[in-house]
Amino acid sequence: MGIVNVTPDSFSDGGRWAEPSAALAHARQLVASGADIIDVGGESTRPGAARVDPSEEQARVIPVIAALAGAGIAVSVDTMNAATASAAAAAGATIINDVSGGLADPGMADAVAASGLHYIAMHWRAHSATMQDLAHYGDVVAEVCDELAGRVDALLAAGVAPDKLVLDPGLGFAKTAAHNWALLGRLGELQALGYPVLVGASRKRFLGELLADGAATAERDLPTAVVSVLSAQQGAWALRVHDVAGTRVALDVLASWQGGARA
Repeated sequence: MGIVNVTPDSFSDGGRWAEPSAALAHARQLVASGADIIDVGGESTRPGAARVDPSEEQARVIPVIAALAGAGIAVSVDTMNAATASAAAAAGATIINDVSGGLADPGMADAVAASGLHYIAMHWRAHSATMQDLAHYGDVVAEVCDELAGRVDALLAAGVAPDKLVLDPGLGFAKTAAHNWALLGRLGELQALGYPVLVGASRKRFLGELLADGAATAERDLPTAVVSVLSAQQGAWALRVHDVAGTRVALDVLASWQGGARA
């Protein structure tokens, strides 16, 4: 899953793809590099980010989604707003990727059920401005699994089909670096909930902590690729990344390795 942030303030690439023409060119390059899905977002969820009005969010993402879908490219919309999710569905998106798991907008579950699209429900405790205040757990993996299971129950009760659900542990959202590593190391416990799992570690701060002080976010692509390969080995459904080309090479190495083991 290749990331296209149509925002002025995303942590890694804010402003680079804010214009539709730039966003479309970047998306096409990601597809050429091996992306299977393009994830288009119009609201930054970096720590401390301010909320964006849904009308502004839609003005940013809908033209890009419509153009990509019209070109036959699979598109997901990264949104917490039910109205934006519905507009994206009408524009041709096939996946709704909601970092709040339906908690930010009480209308999201009904919108997802009505759309019939796949829905990625991420583990979430609060909006970006305050989420790190809630990064407290006894057993982070058990608690994330329990909270995601609660979201699944609510979504199914609203009429979302079980075969449309994907779960995301929400790396970096109300979590410390230690929490993130625990979730990655015990990914199988998340998969035991019975749904595909998306891993979104790309360029996040906990990977930057492995590098020298002052390393640019793009320098986090190497640790991102390693996490991607390890996640794929554990059966992740998809990997949400900025550097599609590097990730594709890493996954090709994994596939060749596994092919050799079966020879």
